[in-house]
Amino acid sequence: MQRFSIQKSSMLGVALLVLVGCKKDNQGQAYQQQTPQLPVETVKQGNASVENEYAASVEGVSNVEANSSSQSVMIFGLCIVFVFFLLSAQYESYILPFAVLIAIPVGLSGVFMRITFAELSNNIYVQITMVMLIGLLAKNGILIVEFAIQRRRAEKSLIAAAVEGAKARFRPILMTSLAFIAGLIPLVFVVGPSAMGNLSIGYAAISGMLFGTILGVFVVPVLFVVFQALHEKINGRVITEADWEY
Repeated sequence: MQRFSIQKSSMLGVALLVLVGCKKDNQGQAYQQQTPQLPVETVKQGNASVENEYAASVEGVSNVEANSSSQSVMIFGLCIVFVFFLLSAQYESYILPFAVLIAIPVGLSGVFMRITFAELSNNIYVQITMVMLIGLLAKNGILIVEFAIQRRRAEKSLIAAAVEGAKARFRPILMTSLAFIAGLIPLVFVVGPSAMGNLSIGYAAISGMLFGTILGVFVVPVLFVVFQALHEKINGRVITEADWEY
């Protein structure tokens, strides 16, 4: 067995290539069954070629990342569930938290658009950044919804409460988001062996926060009107025409 370490210049991780010299009828088939995702390749040495006698596999950090990729869905699902229960306790409702949660994918869509244009993969750095963005984008939505609820309890109409909530929280949201984005700008200019990790975090966080801030200011108030009206109907409150006026 021969091991060759291939170091990428743009990542900290190491891709370890394992070459196993075995025949394809016995050990070769057994090794291929263990790594069905990697087909047996033809290895050329000089002018001669040895067909189907070598198999390739990824080990080390790359192997761990590949095997744990299926856990990403569970991690993001748990993040959403935790945020939902926290918001349910804060708003004393199981419906109003959706006004915040549905707005989160708006910001996350900016992450996927940016890494696609930058030709970056959905690596562990991007996934950690998205977990962070779930909390930050939820924070922006909470600021708008919380103030809108206060205006609604002060006998404001649904539309007026949503608009006043967005206006009152626009400047704090804009200031904190721009400060966050400005602090991440140096990451997109990093060069060297660890550049790919810094670029992944920088591009994902900046684009996600930018999309979530700009679009969230308009999306969250609309979602508040929808789910607040649904919440009041379930609780038996009559929605009149005046509730839809500004």
